[in-house]
Amino acid sequence: MSQLVLAGSLKDFFRMVVGEVVKRQKVSIEEVTEFYVVNLLSDYAQAEKLFSQEIEGKREAEPLAMLYHRALQQERDEKIRTLRRLGDVSLYTAGYFNGSLRDRAVGSDYYVQMGRNAYSALADLSSSSSFSGVYQELCLKFGSLVEVLEEISARGMAATGPQGQLQVFEAWSRTGSDRLQQVLIDSGVLPAKKLLAN
Repeated sequence: MSQLVLAGSLKDFFRMVVGEVVKRQKVSIEEVTEFYVVNLLSDYAQAEKLFSQEIEGKREAEPLAMLYHRALQQERDEKIRTLRRLGDVSLYTAGYFNGSLRDRAVGSDYYVQMGRNAYSALADLSSSSSFSGVYQELCLKFGSLVEVLEEISARGMAATGPQGQLQVFEAWSRTGSDRLQQVLIDSGVLPAKKLLAN
């Protein structure tokens, strides 16, 4: 990720970052799907988008199972909106908060499965619209897109300074992820891979 960010808006910033990471990870997605991911990241940069329920004065995320249950009972248009939220929340959470999901009762695999299923159902429900292909690609490449978002999140944390770099380092220590290792190398925390091999 570029050290100096020259972007006119949040969407411009995410368009640049998503483009860089997709290219670095060699993830092949359609331009319209990339645009969808950019919009998702821009929207979810506002915390209230992710936390939709208010319980005892605190904003909480609605459980994925509740979203799914509600979608099953809704008419087509409402079902599309609910399934889209289910897919989007699953993708964002599994990507951006992957490290914190490891310590929870419901892990990353649950979010991946729920997101894939939601986007698959959306593709079927939207078969006559131009978004059907986008939802189908989001379903098929969900795991790759989670990895793209995970790297974007790690690069953002590493850019905040020592505390963020330590969080990325701890995640790398637990997982051994090559992507996280590269983030640490790029931020100067670890020496280049050539030096690590010696």
